[in-house]
Amino acid sequence: MSRRRTKPIHKMPKVETNGITLNYEERGNGDPLICIMGITADHSVWEAHVEEWSQDFRCILPDNRGVGLSDKPEGDYTSATMADDIAGLMEVLDIPSARIVGCSMGSIITQQLALRHPEKVKSAVLMCTWARCDAYAHQIFEHMKTIKARLTPEEFMNYIQLLIFGKPHWDAHVEELAEGRLEANNQQIPQPLVGLLGQAAACQTHNALDRLGEITCPHLVIGGEIDLFTPKWMSEEVHAALPNSELFLYPDAGHGFHFENLEDFNQRVCKWLLAH
Repeated sequence: MSRRRTKPIHKMPKVETNGITLNYEERGNGDPLICIMGITADHSVWEAHVEEWSQDFRCILPDNRGVGLSDKPEGDYTSATMADDIAGLMEVLDIPSARIVGCSMGSIITQQLALRHPEKVKSAVLMCTWARCDAYAHQIFEHMKTIKARLTPEEFMNYIQLLIFGKPHWDAHVEELAEGRLEANNQQIPQPLVGLLGQAAACQTHNALDRLGEITCPHLVIGGEIDLFTPKWMSEEVHAALPNSELFLYPDAGHGFHFENLEDFNQRVCKWLLAH
């Protein structure tokens, strides 16, 4: 990936929530939109999206526990605990209800937020999502933990890029992806192993399939048809379980479909959020 923002951020306040200190950034004005990022990534990965969404919404971009400037406690995390982190952030910011966009791990946090704090979720976009891990997905996270402990940041980023981008995108963006790998060596606040281990545990143990039918607010389930990380059957399973959801899958796109189809994705999601 090479989507992390390197320019100075606008605002970096911190709050105490659920027993930790959580860092976040705000962009724009309007109704609140909380954007929850995936495993290994801090809030800066949203930049290419909130540049547009902040024209219509007050975008709130937290660093999840385990990454960025938020606390990185030792031990396994859970999607439920991380959802409570976000609920606490909303309480501190006096936001009773918000639209939520969750990417990958952020999508399972969003599911738990809607289950544990239904009054706080007006509508939600679940990107490259899953309701439960199969054996293949579980092993991907095991491998991610193993190589995080053994590879250089550049080498680890190479694996992440191979995992999240489809072959068509790779072939068309070779130089950009190479730049992203080099940037990983110079990341100002690299994720420590303890943070990755905690987040991976949350991903592996998440299983909300039997409860998704309790969620009544509108959801857009969106992903890529050739996603290796979270295959399309996972999105289809979540969509089938949610009683009030729409499904859209980009053809020839992987886990990073939102970068592979940046302009369409930004506009499609913004239009859906404005309508819901």
